[in-house]
Parts: sequence; structure tokens; C-alpha cells
Amino acid sequence: MRNLLDKRLLWVGGKGGVGKTTVAAALAVLAARRERRVLIVSTDPAHSLGDVFDRELGDAPRRLLPNLDAMEIDPDAEVEAHLARVTEQMRRYAAPEMMQELERQMRLTRQSPGTQEAALLERLSRIVVDDEAPYDLVIFDTAPTGHTLRLLTLPEAMAAWTDGLLAHNRKSEELGKVLSHLTPKRGRDVATPFDDPGEDPLAELDDRTRDVARTLMDRRRLFHRARRRIENASETGFLFVLTPERLPILETVRAVEALEAAKVPVTGTLVNRVIPEDADGDFLRARREQEATYLARIDEQLAHLPRPRLPWLPTDVQGIETLDALATRLDTLGF
Repeated sequence: MRNLLDKRLLWVGGKGGVGKTTVAAALAVLAARRERRVLIVSTDPAHSLGDVFDRELGDAPRRLLPNLDAMEIDPDAEVEAHLARVTEQMRRYAAPEMMQELERQMRLTRQSPGTQEAALLERLSRIVVDDEAPYDLVIFDTAPTGHTLRLLTLPEAMAAWTDGLLAHNRKSEELGKVLSHLTPKRGRDVATPFDDPGEDPLAELDDRTRDVARTLMDRRRLFHRARRRIENASETGFLFVLTPERLPILETVRAVEALEAAKVPVTGTLVNRVIPEDADGDFLRARREQEATYLARIDEQLAHLPRPRLPWLPTDVQGIETLDALATRLDTLGF
């Protein structure tokens, strides 16, 4: 897995509580040590990234080391910003007497299922496709596996929702032709839908419908660009962190299968908190015997992926000094 830190995007995921934030932070330190310009981003609402670095982190990147910046995305703040943008766009289209009802609907939407994921997806997508950012590597410390899978599959779900919405629009046929320019199977990828050398797909639409179409096209194009980049194995890698226990193994195996089915490149796994060979005592000997069966299961069920093992450390990992020591361990494991 030596080339893992040479990629543009690295996603570190796994079941909650297996140590993925610590691993992600140590990998960021290791990559920065190798002179790569690194941004590590937490999307986990628990926000333990700042605790691991022992630094206050916020929505904007903060410099922690030469070549290393870190940030924590606040899902609630993303929802507020997302709904504010939607409300402002709708204000241009809705009649003044409708604004009170529109604002009521936006308040209700704050608590609707999927709102937080949609807002996070847009923010993550913009980070993924931002080629102007001053970073060689972006590491995403993701929320637990199920949340990550929803984030990665939302583009298709939102595209289906958009198509359903357009089916009820009196201009649906014309808008459908416009949006077909962004369908991945068409194989077209011009800089913007309006750079197509053919006929202007918006020419026959009225101003209001054209604005709606342009907004939908921009969002769908953003999501498709992000998804294509995530699927590109030369740019993207997904590392699963797990512990040698029954539930993390079950969840990791299922998640690896789901991501590989979705064409997301899973680069490897890291088995964390393995009992050290020199640990003594009857209790630890009994635990090691049970652990051996789980390690064998990992080797069997994830045989097609690298599976380096990181020993259980005697103390918690907090602060840049201990992360630097952990980075050295990861280096010796082949990262």
C-alpha cells in the first residue's frame, strides 16, 4: 500500500469506534512528512479529529504542521447554508405571497430525512472536484460506514428525484433533453453543458424555466464529476479500519462488497488494536486465543486486499507528538 498516500483523495472509513480517526490523522502526518501538501477533513458529526490532534478545529482549514491543514465540517451548519441557498434561489422564482409558505417549508426541511446528507454531499463534492485548492492529498475521515455509503450513492438518488420532479413540469420534455447532456452513459463531458458545439439546449425555454434548468444542471454536473473522480482508482483510494472482533469484521466485509459493487476503489484494510505478542497475563492470553480466530476470518474473507496489522497501543493517541510516533509505525507497515 506504499502508493496509497500518492493519490489525490483518500477515504478512511469503518465502523464507529475502531480508531479510524486516529489512523486518518496519523496518515495525514505521515504524508506531510513526505512533503505532500495535505488537507484532512472530518465529516463525522462526533468530530473527534480535533480531539486526536488536541487542537480546536472548525469549518475552515487550520494549519497544524508544515504541509498539513485540518478542518471539521459541521453538518448542521451545512444544512443551514444549503437551505439558505435554496431559499434565495426560490425567492427569484416564487411570487411574493408564496414566500411565507416557502420559508415554512424550509424550516420543516431542516428535520427531514436526508437533508443533512444532501448538504454534506454538496460540500464534499465541491472539495473533491476543486483542482485550485493548494493540496496534493485530501484525506476524508468519514462517518461510520453506513453514512459513507449513503453519501456515495446520493448522486444517483438525487438524479432520480430530479427526473421525477421534472416529469410533473409542463416543460419536462424540453428540460429532459437539457439534462440528458449530463447523463454519464452519453459519454459527454464538456467543460459546461453550454460549451456544447451543438444547438443551445436552453434556447427555447422561457427565462424562469431556463434558470431552473441551469441550477439543476449545475448541481447534477457537480455530483457526477465528484462521483467519477471517486471511482477513478488512479486518484482515489478507500481504506477500511477494523478491529479483530465479530461486528467490525461483518460490517467491513459487507461495506467492501457494497463499495466494490459501486465501483469505488477499495485499496486495503488496516487491522487495528491487535494484542501485542509480548502482552502477558491469563486474561490477555485468553483474549489472544479468541482474537486468532477473528484474524483468520479477516485473512479468509478479505484475502484480495492488503491487511496490515497495527498493535494495540498502551496509551491513547492524542496530540501531534504521539501521532508522529504512530505515523512511523504506519510507515514500517508499508504505508
